[in-house]
Amino acid sequence: MLKNLKLTIMKKTLLLFLASAFFIVGCKKNELSDENELLTQKAITNFSENTPVRKCASYEVLQQQLKDDPTLSARLKAIEDFTEKYINRKLEARLVNGVYEIPVVVNVLYNTTAQNISLTQINSQIAALNADYSASNSDYALTPSIFQNVQSGNTNIRFVLDAIVRKSTTTKSFSTNDAMKKSSTGIAPSSPTTKLNIWCCNLSNGILGYAQFPGGASSTDGVVIDDNAFGTTGTATAPFNKGRTATHEVGHWLNLRHIWGDATCGSDLVNDTPLHNVANYGCPAAGHKSTCTGTPVEMTMNYMDYTDDVCMYMFTAGQKTRMLAVFAAGGPRNSFAQP
Repeated sequence: MLKNLKLTIMKKTLLLFLASAFFIVGCKKNELSDENELLTQKAITNFSENTPVRKCASYEVLQQQLKDDPTLSARLKAIEDFTEKYINRKLEARLVNGVYEIPVVVNVLYNTTAQNISLTQINSQIAALNADYSASNSDYALTPSIFQNVQSGNTNIRFVLDAIVRKSTTTKSFSTNDAMKKSSTGIAPSSPTTKLNIWCCNLSNGILGYAQFPGGASSTDGVVIDDNAFGTTGTATAPFNKGRTATHEVGHWLNLRHIWGDATCGSDLVNDTPLHNVANYGCPAAGHKSTCTGTPVEMTMNYMDYTDDVCMYMFTAGQKTRMLAVFAAGGPRNSFAQP
């Protein structure tokens, strides 16, 4: 069910608030408000204490970057203004042969032999990204009828493995301070203004990954994925073994927000996604409704929720438009759209 006009107006109001403050974006994991904590606990009532749940740290990383760089907030605001203009005026986004081909550099940091993941595992992740972003994933057809009219279809974004850089490290696990992105403690990014850098390493505190949103420094631009959530084989471990952690994090890299807007009944700045209470975990029952205005059915199968890999399998048309805006002339990732 699509949101009614009242909900659309509500989202646009939230958009204006976010454009002025621009602090509630990205990936939130453990630091929830009391209300969010209560709702989250309700969402995972059926989980045992040891059940793994999706955790990423893009939100925390963004907050730290905002503190470290006083100019970043203005750049994020400008990107949001540009995105809104692209959506409303349909500015030109340049395609090469109808597709944006994104060269990918995979930087492998390993402390153990197992963490030095194989070419097969790397290729499985590239294949998963291409399936998910082209809507050719087999589970795309599972999208409930209530959401089939807003499915994205092919986003026209393709990922091509450009290079693999490997480095042994004495670091047993990395945090979110970007140490894996520095030559002294990890691997510096390769051509980050024209190539998507993905770091695969062991992340601490149960974090599956994090991404840098458009507008950040090129020296730290890219996506970080835990080796146990990378690809579909090798060290990839259920319930995060279908490559969807990278699908989710690359979504952030392409300027998508979490579907719940990182706030109770918040806005993800996309008009064709329903309002969510908070993140969903595991595999929620079909028809799960939020308690937000209008009690809409939540789109728990969206890649930008927190559900298990096997239970997320779609973007929306609005999310596709938002992602393509970054490649338009004047957009924050326009350099990736050049031949």
